[in-house]
Amino acid sequence: MKSIREDVAQKGILVSDGGWGTFLVAAGLGPGECPELWNIDHPDVVRSIAKSYADAGADIVMTNSFGGSRITLEPHGLADRASELNEVAARLSREVAGETIHVLASMGPTGKLLMMGDVTEEQLYNAFAEQAIALERGGADACSVETMAALDEAAIAVRAVKENTALEVVASFTFNMHTDTGYRTMMGVSIADMAAGMLSEGADILGANCSLGPIERIEVIRDLRAAAPTIPILVHPNAGMPHRADDGCVTYPETPEMMASRVPELVKAGANIIGGCCGTGPGHIRAIVAAVRDGRRSTRKS
Repeated sequence: MKSIREDVAQKGILVSDGGWGTFLVAAGLGPGECPELWNIDHPDVVRSIAKSYADAGADIVMTNSFGGSRITLEPHGLADRASELNEVAARLSREVAGETIHVLASMGPTGKLLMMGDVTEEQLYNAFAEQAIALERGGADACSVETMAALDEAAIAVRAVKENTALEVVASFTFNMHTDTGYRTMMGVSIADMAAGMLSEGADILGANCSLGPIERIEVIRDLRAAAPTIPILVHPNAGMPHRADDGCVTYPETPEMMASRVPELVKAGANIIGGCCGTGPGHIRAIVAAVRDGRRSTRKS
């Protein structure tokens, strides 16, 4: 099977999957419950989410492992099951993906800050290495160090993956603060600094995910492409900006058609891999797939 980078080089644009959390909650995941434990307790539900995206035409499906490091699992009393939970997460998605769809394993932040002394570099490195090794063993062929805000934590995560596995690595940050000098993460990391830092650690693909909708992501991707002219770029926007009702319910305004309409602008800005994050589902991915196909046909005609 080709690598994601090889597929990008051949096809130009790939489509990734969308959000996972909403579907787990709809299936019964309760507040404070560990999503990764569902890989063991409710594998059919987890498998069905991956299948819904594969059926929608995604070239890439992710895994239910965002909070799968032993550091993130520790409050649930599951730290010693980190390897098991991540291996199963990758295996469930691989069962759906077969040998034609990429499995991009999710690795999220730990919630601990090095600068505050919450955790040591060694603890972070070992936790991310353990997670990555298990994800590779389960069948992932790439991983996304995603929704990152701190440069030091992301650098350690990318390094841990590169030094302990053969997985391709996506480094994807959440740029949610608009400043006079462009978007930054909540920790103040600029797009240029993120690109330079992640490339120096060996990241194969750069990306931006979560927090913002596709309209806002256009500027982010344009700046990321300027900072990294030759590397593939992934974008996973939310389905617009979230709205919280008085009862606490969160909704996202962008329909599949609205998100798909932004595909040409995201591609022009420099995106090579387009999917979704919070508020997106198989309908959004199906519409994005159609938009990408239309773009390919237009390119061939011209």
